Order: sequence, then C-alpha cells, then structure tokens
Amino acid sequence: MKLKLMNEETGKVIGEVNEVEMRFLIDMLEEESAEDADYFINQDTIDMLEVRGGDPELIAFLRQAVGDSEGIEITWEPA
Repeated sequence: MKLKLMNEETGKVIGEVNEVEMRFLIDMLEEESAEDADYFINQDTIDMLEVRGGDPELIAFLRQAVGDSEGIEITWEPA
C-alpha cells in the first residue's frame, strides 16, 4: 500500500511512501499526542532521518519539500 505525504498547510503532495517507509517515519518522529496525525519536518530532522537509515528517495523528496523554509508540517493519506 502506498501513502501520499502532503504539506499540511498547502495540501500539496510532496511524495509517496510505502508502509515500511511510513513506519520508519512514525518510529523516528515525535507525536504531540495520541491523536496527532502530522509531523513537523525541518532540515535537522531530515539529517537525523538520513543518519538513522532513511531511504535515500524519501530523504531527497523531504529535503525538496522543506527547501529553504524553517520547516513544514506533513500529513498523509492513502494514495
């Protein structure tokens, strides 16, 4: 099953991930509450994901999505 990762503010799709990649993100990123369904991503977060073995394609599209900004909130839905 593929999932679309999206910029929560704009709704723009930033890439697709498989279940393994999504599990990696969920395991690595901090949730603010049990109902939390989004994550804040910035360049430091992406660096951490890369060091911890994140898929190179995932890392690349996250870097592109964040660009020069301070960071973005990402969310997901089935593709």
